[in-house]
Amino acid sequence: MNQAVIVDTGPLVAYFDRDSEHHDWVRQQALRLAPGWLTSEAVLVEVSHLLRRARVDPDHLMELVENGALAVPFRLGEEVRPIRRLIRRYRDLPMSLADATLVRLSELRESSLIFTLDGHFTIYRRFERRPIPVLMPPGG
Repeated sequence: MNQAVIVDTGPLVAYFDRDSEHHDWVRQQALRLAPGWLTSEAVLVEVSHLLRRARVDPDHLMELVENGALAVPFRLGEEVRPIRRLIRRYRDLPMSLADATLVRLSELRESSLIFTLDGHFTIYRRFERRPIPVLMPPGG
């Protein structure tokens, strides 16, 4: 797969949490997806919090960042206006900050897909009208 992979909170949590219903599926996808997944700091905050709640050491997540398997190219300070636009547009869902950063990252990296467990990404649009390619579990 030559598309950049933008990873959401759910797959990262499921990757480490063996009790997650999607753990096996996420691990299978991880074997076939190109390394060097992209994400945002907002997603890392969510994942770290959810891993602690699941009693999984969040240091495993930081190890992925440190060894380059997970990159964090998104800088909120440089993208505040487009993020605000997205959050306002999808306020009825509502759209989280983490989701907005990934939608914006998909706009910045047009040849990308979002690896997620969140069905909202089938509703969100990049550039206001274009569907976002997603990788989700069957029936997700």
